Amino acid sequence: MQLTHRPVQAQDIASICRFPQGPDELFYMFPKANYPLTSAQLNDAITQRVGSSVVVGEGKVLAFANLYKAEHNGICALGNVVVAPAARGHGVARYLVQAMIDLARKQFNAREVWVSCFNNNTAGLLLYPQLGFVPFAIEERQGPGNTRVALIQMKQALQ
Repeated sequence: MQLTHRPVQAQDIASICRFPQGPDELFYMFPKANYPLTSAQLNDAITQRVGSSVVVGEGKVLAFANLYKAEHNGICALGNVVVAPAARGHGVARYLVQAMIDLARKQFNAREVWVSCFNNNTAGLLLYPQLGFVPFAIEERQGPGNTRVALIQMKQALQ
């Protein structure tokens, strides 16, 4: 499948809101949101962040992410990462993360890209180190149902 990426558009919002398949998946993508993800919640996140982008394949939006902390000392943090259920396991997340790293480097002169991943997000924990991210901190956070979760902070130095 041929993949491309572009800035998010208003007509993409409804389909992106359907990507998280339950409260846990939404928590991994957007911990402050309430399930189900609404257009209002997603638009709020987009206005507070930069570089909101989608991956497109075969005319369909397949993934979404954005950046935050883009103005802080050459660091950009990757956030709100989510892939459409039907596109998972096909390299879409890998493509998305690489596109966001390129955006951070080119548009924001980033020297490092950070990503945070919750301990139960197995797909993310397996993907990010394959793409060169290295863990550097673990924080305790409150998960769904007031459970204790670990947020693993990872970073990648850019050349």
